[in-house]
Amino acid sequence: MPNLHEISTLTSKGQVTLPKSIRQALGVDVGSKIAFDLREDGEIVVTRADAAHEDPAIGAFLTVLASDIQNGRNVHPLPAELLAALARGAVEPVDLADEIDGDVAL
Repeated sequence: MPNLHEISTLTSKGQVTLPKSIRQALGVDVGSKIAFDLREDGEIVVTRADAAHEDPAIGAFLTVLASDIQNGRNVHPLPAELLAALARGAVEPVDLADEIDGDVAL
């Protein structure tokens, strides 16, 4: 996305008109929703409300996970019993209201 710098005036009702170049860059039009995120350093980030929200913790986790997978660290195949149970669950209907047999550790 190109760097844009636009200035807008705050009305007495607390309203601001988004300049056309900003609306176009965000891909918003009449009726679109936008989100405002205030960061700790005072910076405000404006995005389309329907844009995917990026959680920094999840992003960091996914980066570590991708590195581990790429380097073969901390990645192990599923145990055969678990793999078989998952495969059965994919084709056998499961009634979530059924009682659980045996001990369950939570």
